[in-house]
Amino acid sequence: MLEVIKKIREKTGAGVVAVKKALDESGGNEEKAIEILRKQGHAKALKKADRDAKEGVVVSYIHSNNRVGALVKLLCETDFVARNTEFQELAKDIAMHITAMNPQFLKPEDVPAEVVEKEKEIWRTQLAAEGKPADMLEKIMGGKENKFREEISLLTQAFVKDPSLKIQDLIAEKIGKIGENIQIGEFVRLEL
Repeated sequence: MLEVIKKIREKTGAGVVAVKKALDESGGNEEKAIEILRKQGHAKALKKADRDAKEGVVVSYIHSNNRVGALVKLLCETDFVARNTEFQELAKDIAMHITAMNPQFLKPEDVPAEVVEKEKEIWRTQLAAEGKPADMLEKIMGGKENKFREEISLLTQAFVKDPSLKIQDLIAEKIGKIGENIQIGEFVRLEL
């Protein structure tokens, strides 16, 4: 039992008591316990979302080929957390992810209608060529639009180091662990 608790703590960063409660709630199932702890992290993140995040760090990541890199401004509530190693590692991980995955926008709702319309023209042509039934087109287009918005938005991209997590999940976990509101202020990716 102690080994399982230790293993879950290493994966999630949650406290011993929280891990024990999650294990009890899940009937000893390790995966379910981790899922419960992630959900608790999201709940904490929602509670802290309206708090001001005016401190933070600006972190860069330059890929080993020196041809692509990113800058990210990660915000938190206090300078104490901004100096925290775990917070700074989160900022570096996000900068590395931006370098690798090239997100265009922060959130899916930030994607301008013009960008989506250009893609829709391409999809209409593709679907017409495939001979899809007209009554299915709107449903297919809606699904394609949602997927497109998520794929080019940082918060909804699968984390490059752990594809089972989206960037917003990664941030929510850290909010749950650190106990402060954490937000991405700005980011930029540069490539030769």
